[in-house]
Amino acid sequence: MQLAGCDKLTISPALLDELADMDLTIDRKLIAGASQTRQAELTKIDFDEAISKNPMAKEKLAQGIEGFINDQIKLETLIQAFV
Repeated sequence: MQLAGCDKLTISPALLDELADMDLTIDRKLIAGASQTRQAELTKIDFDEAISKNPMAKEKLAQGIEGFINDQIKLETLIQAFV
């Protein structure tokens, strides 16, 4: 609830159901444009260089991508079971 107002958020279906079942008003906590600091743009070359210099980041990025791929396959398999 502390993230109310966030434009994009990954949230589990179970938590969405739980929030939908609540009978309460949640005040917006985050306001668009509240932070005036602008992030510098990161080019693909700069990103690749930074990742290559950080073994942990490289490993975790690979694990994350592999996890998303595996979850995508599981999701597609579940969907096919209902089609």
